[in-house]
Parts: sequence; structure tokens; C-alpha cells
Amino acid sequence: MPDWSIGVLAVVAALAAAGLVGLAWRRRNGAMREVAAPSPRDGGPPPVAAEVLEDLGVRLGVPATLLQFSSAFCAPCRATRRICAEVEGMLDGVRHVDVDAEAHLDAVRALDVRRTPALLVIDAHGRVVRRASGQPTKSQVIAAVAPLLESAPR
Repeated sequence: MPDWSIGVLAVVAALAAAGLVGLAWRRRNGAMREVAAPSPRDGGPPPVAAEVLEDLGVRLGVPATLLQFSSAFCAPCRATRRICAEVEGMLDGVRHVDVDAEAHLDAVRALDVRRTPALLVIDAHGRVVRRASGQPTKSQVIAAVAPLLESAPR
């Protein structure tokens, strides 16, 4: 095998690996995923410390709160803010709270926010039930809050 063919094979392998990583990242970016429950008898994920939520402006008792962590120069953050505001205006029982991640580093650590935009869906009891890193679509946000609105008392 000629020496140059080994280099070509290495470049092709690197490009293929980069392509696969890019496809995986694109598929996961903005996707709303369920937060794993510890066990069925615990009744779901534990509530976030009430003090953390209170400091961020989240009120318990609201059927679905969209807690968004943003940063100043983030274009997807602006688009996510617009989507969440539209969902809040469309559906009763949904509240949107936008938080500057840099100004609330303790909350960022407590809620395991690793990038912006980060969107957490919080139920009336203060449990994070779904989360997304990156910009979700409006239909993904609506689908994430729908079960909370269906089970809310009228």
C-alpha cells in the first residue's frame, strides 16, 4: 500500500467520525427530554430547592413553568425566548421565566445547566420534568407542557 493512501484513509476516517458526531449533536440539540425519575414509589424527580426557584422568580402552584437560562449574546436564546412567550400566551397555566445564566451561577450549578439556551419544564410542585439544551421548536415545547396542563385542577 503506498504511503499516501494511509493518509487518505486517515482523513476519510476523521471526516466520517466528524460527520457522525455532527449528526448526533444536531439530533439532540433542542430536543425536550424527560428527566429520569429516581423510582416509581418516590413519585418522580425530587423538587428543586424552593429557595433556588424563588430566587429565579418561579412560583410553585403554576401547572407548567418554562424556566429558560440565557446568555447575553446568544441568538438561539432570543429565538427560544420568543417561542416560550408565544406558548405562554397560547396556553393557560403556562408561565415563562427567563434568567440570565451569568447572573445566577449558583442556580446554574444546582440545576446542572451546561449551555444556553437551556429550558427546564417545572411542574406545580417544583419538579423539573423535562429539559432541553439548545433551541427547541414550538411544537416540542407545547408537547412538553401538555401533560402538566391535562393533569392540572380546573
